[in-house]
Amino acid sequence: MVEGIIYRYRCGIAWRDLPETFGKWQTVWTWHRRMAGDGTWDTALARLTAHADAAGELDWSLSVDSTIARAHQHATNITRLKKGFVELHESGRRAA
Repeated sequence: MVEGIIYRYRCGIAWRDLPETFGKWQTVWTWHRRMAGDGTWDTALARLTAHADAAGELDWSLSVDSTIARAHQHATNITRLKKGFVELHESGRRAA
């Protein structure tokens, strides 16, 4: 079960795409959900990280993803002042 959970995190796949060698994906997901819910997964991760850091086996390099996620125009939180599109020049008048 643990190897299935780690594989999923490492590959970034959906639970349904978990290879059959790890068993049914529903079983692995349920086991992970229970461990994450009661704090067992966080405790194990903290202990493993502390042990690896103390042994000098942990590289604290950081990788930042610069992917842009564009939102649809209706996904904004702008209040509509008129029926239809918000006109940009109205916000300019308020700022003046």
